[in-house]
Amino acid sequence: MISNYHTHTTFCDGKNTPEEIVLYAIEKGFSSIGFSGHGYTPFDLRYCMQDVEGYIEEVSRLKDKYGEKIEIYSGVEEDAFSYVNRESFDYIIGSSHYFHIKDKYYPIDSNYDYFKKCLEIFHYDAEKLAETYYRTFVNYIEKRKPDIVGHFDVITKFDEIDEMRFLNNAQYLSLAQEYIKKAAQADVIFEVNTGAMARGVRKTPYLGENLLHILKKQDGKVLLSSDSHSVETLNYYFDEMEHILRDVGFDCVYELNKGKFRKRYI
Repeated sequence: MISNYHTHTTFCDGKNTPEEIVLYAIEKGFSSIGFSGHGYTPFDLRYCMQDVEGYIEEVSRLKDKYGEKIEIYSGVEEDAFSYVNRESFDYIIGSSHYFHIKDKYYPIDSNYDYFKKCLEIFHYDAEKLAETYYRTFVNYIEKRKPDIVGHFDVITKFDEIDEMRFLNNAQYLSLAQEYIKKAAQADVIFEVNTGAMARGVRKTPYLGENLLHILKKQDGKVLLSSDSHSVETLNYYFDEMEHILRDVGFDCVYELNKGKFRKRYI
């Protein structure tokens, strides 16, 4: 069985239409597919959905057309700084893409130049940047309890293309571990996200393996996602990730089945 619930389409910053993604998923033998357009962010219109009603209507049409072949879900990737109407969607992915400082929003992960601007704001203090990011994000997770937590450690995105500011930093690793312990108490599902790997930015996923070990000790829940922006990456590196998860000690991932998140043993 294959599934992916973190997918982006032409309704936001993806390359394919929802129908193209559904047809590809059927061809590849997916049991379910979930769409997760970026929720509306009035402070940054470059990536988010601006026709949310049209998106919901299109996914509903696809459910009617292809529902006998594949389970289709209408989700949304909500940013921690801009809540959506949760009742409009089958599930929400809660992600944090920005720092909010003095009434300005600074993107964390959209490209390396923006990330360097964030570093500059924090006077190149990686630990302070990380502490601010995780404190804000975990406060959101505890309050909102999204169905899925998106790319929890996304601030490490650019570590493998320049200076290793986080992944070889003992202070950062200790801080991240403490925050994921807190987030796990919200009883949410954490995605193991291969999106940066698919785009050639990283060789490892979010969550990093050290955080996977901590999450396993907390009896945390995980699912596989590729943060897909094109059909070619819809199940990128999933087989390999199941092996990694088993090595860490996980015996299942979560998938939607008949509208409920259920265990699939691996």
